[in-house]
Amino acid sequence: MLEATNLTLHYGGSQILHGIDISARPGTITCVMGNNGVGKTSLMNLLAGRHPRSGGTLRFEGRELGRITAQQMARMGVGYVPQGRAIFPMLTVRENLETGFACLPRVDRRIPDEIFDSFPVLAEMAHRRGGDLSGGQQQQLAIARALITRPRVLLLDEPTEGIQPNIIAGIGRVIAGLRDRGDMAIVLVEQFFDFAWDLGDDFLVLERGRAVMAGPKASLRRADLHARLAGHAAA
Repeated sequence: MLEATNLTLHYGGSQILHGIDISARPGTITCVMGNNGVGKTSLMNLLAGRHPRSGGTLRFEGRELGRITAQQMARMGVGYVPQGRAIFPMLTVRENLETGFACLPRVDRRIPDEIFDSFPVLAEMAHRRGGDLSGGQQQQLAIARALITRPRVLLLDEPTEGIQPNIIAGIGRVIAGLRDRGDMAIVLVEQFFDFAWDLGDDFLVLERGRAVMAGPKASLRRADLHARLAGHAAA
């Protein structure tokens, strides 16, 4: 669905990503892991079209993409849930969801029932302002807003950050359900190791903008992956 090869990224004169390969296949979750400042969010911004790559190739459904904007990526079917959620605090929950309509033809501009089935609290709070929701409720709103666009690729940047355990479990069930449908590819940036390991099918570990470990879950040992992440954090 989404495949990138030898990606490089610069912010001004600083190189952030060095030759990254990543792919996201329908019915699977690709987990990008690493500690703060290693380039995970920069990679997600690149994949979402929010920052142009310096080099490398990016393909969507087999078609190579040139320079492309975030709006174009969204219209093609790439949904993005950014770190920090970025909801509109003065808009109601329903109005926040309806911002996703911009990517859709008029005939599809409705909130599907499955959105509220997945996140019942949003139905209960549909007329409350986004800024009045708790952090966990805002995270659910951010994911639901991305799903409104009917994405074929879903990019999730640290969805468990600052969230209470019971809501983390619920978000995990929703992500697993989206994967199990088989028609969506998911890229998950996550530092909560157990959450990522339980959900992930493929893993990519970044250190200083470089891939230092990558492969399908079946080829990796849990202890080795955990040690690599813990060891780098300690250093």
